Amino acid sequence: MNFKDQEVVIEEATPSSFEGMDIVLGAVENDLSKKFADDIVKAKAVFIDNSSAFRLDPNVPLVVPEINGEDILKHQGIIANPNCSTIIGCVAVHGIHEVNPIESMVVSTYQAVSGAGIGGMNEYFDQMKALVSNEPLYPQVFPYQIASNLIPQIGSFDENGYTSEEMKMQNEGRRILHTPDLNVTCTCVRVPVVRSHSLSMNILLKDEMSVEEIKKLVEKAKGCKLVDDPQNLQYPMPLDTSDQDLVYVGRIRKDLCQKKAVNLWCCGDQIRKGAAINAIQIAEKWIELNERN
Repeated sequence: MNFKDQEVVIEEATPSSFEGMDIVLGAVENDLSKKFADDIVKAKAVFIDNSSAFRLDPNVPLVVPEINGEDILKHQGIIANPNCSTIIGCVAVHGIHEVNPIESMVVSTYQAVSGAGIGGMNEYFDQMKALVSNEPLYPQVFPYQIASNLIPQIGSFDENGYTSEEMKMQNEGRRILHTPDLNVTCTCVRVPVVRSHSLSMNILLKDEMSVEEIKKLVEKAKGCKLVDDPQNLQYPMPLDTSDQDLVYVGRIRKDLCQKKAVNLWCCGDQIRKGAAINAIQIAEKWIELNERN
């Protein structure tokens, strides 16, 4: 097929496909990641996997390079790329957490249709056209109509009433932030936005901290851009954060219920920083660490 004016040959992946490779980037379903993982490791390549197959495996580092890049050194052939919303949320708060540890979080996510792949985008576009033309809508990718609607479910429900997507924020966040006791209660919502996920985050800190102090920590944190001037209507939005690699953070304010808690709003491109770019950054960090050691 043609890609950027070049002809690229696509080959079927087989157990012998990975010989001679240094890095393998995986962007497939869990079953395929598990199927080829041993072959990749045997070929002495490092497997950077974008599926959720190995994210909670204690022998596999789960890495956001700006936060826990040194965990790459613990790899045994596989490095896991975290969930998109988890990456965006952790990048938004890691600068605060390094100075004033986060004890718990309450998070609501507003996740774009592109998080469900090209099928989600096409379904949204088709439904918007159907609405304008007053034609019937036929949900297939999403359980309900997404155009002009919100769907408070991403993933399957567990026995506690939470979805698999909602539990990732806690289970993966604990590994990335090195906080095994971190408690996160999360609600994930699919919204009629094409690209970039947004998160409303309430973080309970170990010690009370002023808004100005928190803004300074966010401003200098790797991977973040502070966009917080509500008087001039400046705050993070999906349209501004799409097709770039930073997580925008704003609407920072003290919580009115708990003295040590803070509210913030963040947006990030879940296709880039939330997936592809984070995987590339893991590869770059792996190369850097290898050269250093």
